Amino acid sequence: MKTDIRRNIIFGLSLLSLGVFILSRFISPVKDSVKDKDMLKASETMARAIQALRACALPSRETASRADDPNRTGLIGLESSPITTSLGNLEAKRTSTNPNFAGLVVHLLKKAGVERGDTIAVGASSSFPALIVATLSAAKALGLKPLVINSLGASQWGANDPRFTWLEMSECLHRADIFDVRPLAVAVGGENDAGTNMPEEGRALLAEKIRRSGTAILDQPDLIMNVRTRMKVYEDGAGPAKLKAFVNIGGNWANLGTDSVVLKLKPGLNGSVEIPMPQRRGVIHEMALRKIPVIHLLYVKGLAEPFGLPWDPIPLPQPGEGRLYERAQRPSELFLTLAGLYLLMVAAGLSFFEFSKRP
Repeated sequence: MKTDIRRNIIFGLSLLSLGVFILSRFISPVKDSVKDKDMLKASETMARAIQALRACALPSRETASRADDPNRTGLIGLESSPITTSLGNLEAKRTSTNPNFAGLVVHLLKKAGVERGDTIAVGASSSFPALIVATLSAAKALGLKPLVINSLGASQWGANDPRFTWLEMSECLHRADIFDVRPLAVAVGGENDAGTNMPEEGRALLAEKIRRSGTAILDQPDLIMNVRTRMKVYEDGAGPAKLKAFVNIGGNWANLGTDSVVLKLKPGLNGSVEIPMPQRRGVIHEMALRKIPVIHLLYVKGLAEPFGLPWDPIPLPQPGEGRLYERAQRPSELFLTLAGLYLLMVAAGLSFFEFSKRP
């Protein structure tokens, strides 16, 4: 008799599990409206920024680079120029122009604990201008105060066109009323943050552009002093506010430092950062020492794949498209209720099963 009861309990729990599984397939998740709203707003802002940059790009440049920039973003530079600092991957640069990267930055900032109205520090080379646009778009959507330090040298296909550097891009976006953010300071960039791996022509060109812009220039070739200067620029810009995150974009020498431990940084939010000796530390390490979350935007494939952002898409996805936005969903109340009842019934069935085994 007891054997029959136990068999019936097992059979009943199996049927219950099957029934709950089938029902759950028909219960759609509910979108997290707050997160979706911020992510979508950021992506829409980045899409508008791309439209503005497309209009600002020189017509001759736009025509010549159409094969390299099939989506006509204005964010893809040249294969070679006097201000090119290193090799670059064209497909990675084009992938980063997806407007939904701005939604990803919102996701990462929220995961880091950043809240509306906070102040963040941004350190960016010009190798990935699209990721600078994505970060500024995310900051705008979240109502943040971004404190930006840029370097102008760029790897292949970045903002390495001497006619359309990040300074021109930034001014274009300011005139179009997309962003009201200008860098606190600018460096030539490249090796030793002084462009020593560029031709003299390139170094002189960028130095003159910085001079004409009226922006403070960072030209300290000593790593410790350079990092210390950058930290002071951020602290002075923040005033009494606390920096809530540091976003690194690209591979600027002063931001990354010179120790190989920086290669262990994962794309996106880093929960922990290995700290090298002081003479090899970059801004990333100084921020981590101050318990400021670090968001690392460099390895594009490592950012795109985990969040379902397509590789080298043609045409560009629309704001809000893709698996990234599916992550911003939560279970519906009906599903949670069903799951709760299921667990209670399983617990009751197992308890009765154990009771039936007693002599």
